[in-house]
Amino acid sequence: MHRYSFRQLLLVAFLLIAALLSAASLRGLFTLETLLRQSSEGARRAVADTADAQVLAERTVVMERAARQYLVLDDPVLRQRFEEATRDATAALARLADNRIPAQLAAEWRSTQEGIELQLRGSAEEKRPREAAVTSAFRDLESINTAIAEQVRLATEARNQVLMDELESGRAELGRQILAAIAVAIVMALGFGVWLARPLKSLEQAVIGLGENRLDQPIDIRGPSDVRLLGRRLEWLRLRLAELDSDKSRFLRHVSHELKTPLAALREGVSLLEDGVTGTLSDDQREVARILRQNTAVLQGQIEDLLRFNAAAFEARRLVRRTTDITALVKQLVALQRLQWQARQLAVVVEGGPVAAEIDADKLGTALGNLLSNAIRFSPVGATIRIEVTRMPGRACIDIVDQGPGVAAADRARVFEPFYRGERQPSDAVRGSGIGLSIVHEFITAHGGVIELLPDGPGAHFHIELPHAG
Repeated sequence: MHRYSFRQLLLVAFLLIAALLSAASLRGLFTLETLLRQSSEGARRAVADTADAQVLAERTVVMERAARQYLVLDDPVLRQRFEEATRDATAALARLADNRIPAQLAAEWRSTQEGIELQLRGSAEEKRPREAAVTSAFRDLESINTAIAEQVRLATEARNQVLMDELESGRAELGRQILAAIAVAIVMALGFGVWLARPLKSLEQAVIGLGENRLDQPIDIRGPSDVRLLGRRLEWLRLRLAELDSDKSRFLRHVSHELKTPLAALREGVSLLEDGVTGTLSDDQREVARILRQNTAVLQGQIEDLLRFNAAAFEARRLVRRTTDITALVKQLVALQRLQWQARQLAVVVEGGPVAAEIDADKLGTALGNLLSNAIRFSPVGATIRIEVTRMPGRACIDIVDQGPGVAAADRARVFEPFYRGERQPSDAVRGSGIGLSIVHEFITAHGGVIELLPDGPGAHFHIELPHAG
């Protein structure tokens, strides 16, 4: 099956299910046509038998009238009329005798009719006894005709009952066939669905793995040929992303290292100048040396921040997931930073019950710790910081809300960018480097989660959603 593509297998599945349902429909159609044909044949036979029974009764009346008139008038025309009526009645009787009525009734009718003909051939001297015998014979024929009509009625009812039984049996059989076909079609659809969905699920997991920066896990997709081809392309993409990520990290390390060496020489030279090793400096020269020393210190701090951010991005790709109670983790972080928030007379409130998720507690703790440090840093004295942990279907949600100045509207779109510092900074604290929220974003994204800054200030409100929560 691996030789065929997903589209081909899907087409085969649809064709098999369609063929099954079509076969059941055609079988039902043929059964219905057979029953309709039998019903039509039964109705035709019932009409024909009823008509023959009626013809037999009518011709018998004509025979009786012609026979009595012939006995009185001795007219050959009347005898001919009798014989014609007899032939019509005999033909109708013959049709009825063909498995429609008992043979005994047909034999009695013929025997009585032959007796009447014998009386018609008798001598004129025995006219009165012959008339009496003919009258008695026709009464017998009338009784036989009544019995024949009753037999025709009973035979018609019996055929109708047989047809009804066949119709009911055919309906039940057709119902069973349709139900069986539907059941088999459902089983086939579920089987094909599960079978074909399995490689798609693997593809989904592979894409999620790439999105969560799990670049160390090889991608090997089994299934149809086109799905396996897509899996190989995803594996190529994984290797390419890993290579680019490695190149980026290596580039940052090299650049930082190359910058630190001349920067150290520059700082050392500035220190020598300030110490007067090369001679006494004038006031203007000493001011220039001070400016150089400050800028080299700032540059060194930026290089160290760059290295720290690079290290955080590198570590984000190596998560060690364990089932962890996020609420307990948050309470532990709050306790670790107790001195900081108590020094500013802040209140930190943690809300929510136990929420377990598959996370790397160290890296998520670093991210939440950075958010808590920011909230403490930006909150005014005596304010309250609220942290709420909630559970949604398959996700854990964390909300961190402070009562600080919030984030300016112009800064919201860039707040997670590395080294970006917003316009609103606390006046009583050292200006930040701008990588804290970037590291938070790296660690949350590595977990397959999302973090966003909600615009429901006045303070900052960070909302985090993490997958794999129970």
